[in-house]
Amino acid sequence: MNILHIDSATTGADSVSRALTQAIVDKLTGENPDANVVYRDLGTEPLAHLNPVLTGAIRFPEADQTDDMKAAAISERKVLDEFLAADVVVIGAPMYNFTIPSNLKSWIDRICIPQVTFRYTENGLEGLAGKGKRVIIASSFGGNYQPDSAPLTFHEGVLQAFLNLIGCENMEIVRGSGVGIRGAEAAVADGKEQIAAL
Repeated sequence: MNILHIDSATTGADSVSRALTQAIVDKLTGENPDANVVYRDLGTEPLAHLNPVLTGAIRFPEADQTDDMKAAAISERKVLDEFLAADVVVIGAPMYNFTIPSNLKSWIDRICIPQVTFRYTENGLEGLAGKGKRVIIASSFGGNYQPDSAPLTFHEGVLQAFLNLIGCENMEIVRGSGVGIRGAEAAVADGKEQIAAL
């Protein structure tokens, strides 16, 4: 089993989503001791936001790339290859101002590639990269929101829409809620109860 572990919180040791992603990975590796874990910390090592060079490195065929695009292509492709190789993807997604952190959006921009992870057909969009892949999202937020109401529909919804686009149908969400009301310890405890039931 290949596990891709993504953290995006910028709050370090105080992060609820980081505590939850680690607990999820610990559970997975406890059940699968031979699992290979690839870790990417977007909070401490963020990917650059897209620009013309990076867009070309990700999306253009090599014959159409400038020298700058070709130089960037290797490291850009590595992000996608990590995702494609994973059987399970664990994503830490704290709510920042009612949406996901911008560093997590930058990661999505490396994964959401026409003709590679999705394509347009006469029958609509077709996901190409999610078959058989399990995704577990560790969602954390300061308030107490209902799963089917705003702002969770913004925060979690953007991830769900992206994952659906590329064909990931096996998604689970673990929530650490009320961080700003009850504190991080209570939110982590709630999340860990949900993790035990995964």
